[in-house]
Amino acid sequence: MSGHVYRFAITALLLSPLLHGCDGKEADTAAPSEEVFPVQVMTVQPSNMVQTISAVGTVRYRRETPLGFTTPGKVANVRFEEGDFVKRGALLAALDTTSVGADLNVAEAERGRAQAEYERIKQLYAEGWVTKSRYEAAEAAAKAAGARVEQAGFARGTAQLYAPSSGVVLTRNVQPGQVIAAGTPALILGEADDGFVFRAPVIDRNATKLRVGMPAEITLEALGKAAVTATISEIDGRANQATGAFTVQFSLPASAQLKSGQIGTASIKLPAAEDGSLQIPASAIFGIRANEGLVYIVDVKTNRVETRNVAIERLTDVFVIITGGLKQGDLLVVSGAEKLRTGAKVRMTKAAG
Repeated sequence: MSGHVYRFAITALLLSPLLHGCDGKEADTAAPSEEVFPVQVMTVQPSNMVQTISAVGTVRYRRETPLGFTTPGKVANVRFEEGDFVKRGALLAALDTTSVGADLNVAEAERGRAQAEYERIKQLYAEGWVTKSRYEAAEAAAKAAGARVEQAGFARGTAQLYAPSSGVVLTRNVQPGQVIAAGTPALILGEADDGFVFRAPVIDRNATKLRVGMPAEITLEALGKAAVTATISEIDGRANQATGAFTVQFSLPASAQLKSGQIGTASIKLPAAEDGSLQIPASAIFGIRANEGLVYIVDVKTNRVETRNVAIERLTDVFVIITGGLKQGDLLVVSGAEKLRTGAKVRMTKAAG
């Protein structure tokens, strides 16, 4: 072997470990594969904003009418008990008419005397024997006496209390022998002719979204799980001063199973908000502070997430109402956001519901 060849071989042997060492270093420092995070997403759209308002209330007769006497007196009899069904025109209760009968007799006697005096003075006035003022005084006295007869007759005629409609006696406040004042409710009658309604208090924020004619589902404990379809028929124009809630009234279909006082829950589904607000799951939002929060939106071109700031109107354990920061068509991360950061790559599946 020549010296030249020998020196080349030795050089190759010495360089070989160094070259292999360089190759190993490059393998150790190669960039690792990027982690892809599994997430569930939903498409932001108006249908997400179907909100359900629930309110607990009671079944009532549409007309629950307090009935009382127009004059004071002693109760002679009460013919019905609470819960009794009565027909229109039935005699419910009556006052002792001894006193009012005597008053009527006295008034009629006084009317006769005043009328006779008036006729006498009228004749004398025509003949010029009395003055005009005397004639006018006699005429006024006769009219006053007639008015007292009408008053006493009205008192006697209203000493009986009749049912203005068929219905159920809900409350009985008087007993025979009891002396009551004029206008005191003796009985409260639930008028069956006008049917039943469901009344429930609704907080002002929700009451402003309701309108007469909106459909609702009423679930009554006494009737089981089957819901009754109802319609909003009336919304109070003024809130209760103690609670700040508005009473909403729902018309109920006729049913023999309905009773005044039954407890239930009304559910009203509201359509997408006209002010652009949207409803998203509470699981989608994080970093909440001062009516603001953060969400992750997926860029469909790169499958990477970006952080979006949103304005919060209302927050519950289930959903969030937002008024800004999202638009229709955005892909919103609703599950799996715990390990994400801005720019993270994700693998998407559609959220249920």
